[in-house]
Amino acid sequence: MCYTEADVLETAGPKELDEIARARELTRAYAATDYRDAKGRRAILEELLGAIGENVAIDTPFHCDHGKNIFLGNDIVIGMDCIFVDNAPIRVGDRAMIASGVQLCTASHPILPGERLRDARPTYFRTYAQPITVCAGAWVGARAVVLPGVTIGENAVVGAGSVVTKDVPPNTVVVGNPARPIRTFAP
Repeated sequence: MCYTEADVLETAGPKELDEIARARELTRAYAATDYRDAKGRRAILEELLGAIGENVAIDTPFHCDHGKNIFLGNDIVIGMDCIFVDNAPIRVGDRAMIASGVQLCTASHPILPGERLRDARPTYFRTYAQPITVCAGAWVGARAVVLPGVTIGENAVVGAGSVVTKDVPPNTVVVGNPARPIRTFAP
């Protein structure tokens, strides 16, 4: 098992469902703003996210589950069409770049049917969540997918279209599915 009982989210209660609904409202409002309305866009992000640093650009569309579990440092660019499944914390360090179409997915499901499926309604499945960290100076390429529990090290580069299933060491380039190191470099 790649998760612990503490990671398992049995069902989404009323509080969680309200958070998700509010995040959907805020991301729709954000998408509807004029791109030049920096103040208005910033105000929405401050309400949506857990923390946001200075000089952060998030292009639209942008999707997330809760928003409050996303913590962004300074000088960050997040391209259009990104999805942050933030059932657990997502932390992005200073000067990181997240290209268009990237998915940061903290949530997943157990593989074995006996662990994944349950007899309850409306949620008939179990979910677990583990945090994702994108360290300072890292670059996650277009359409990459980062899975639960992964840390992308300082200055690391994730190639476009890669599926990151394991931690990426600092100053390392990874590519492929699953992502594998192809080179290291001096910072």
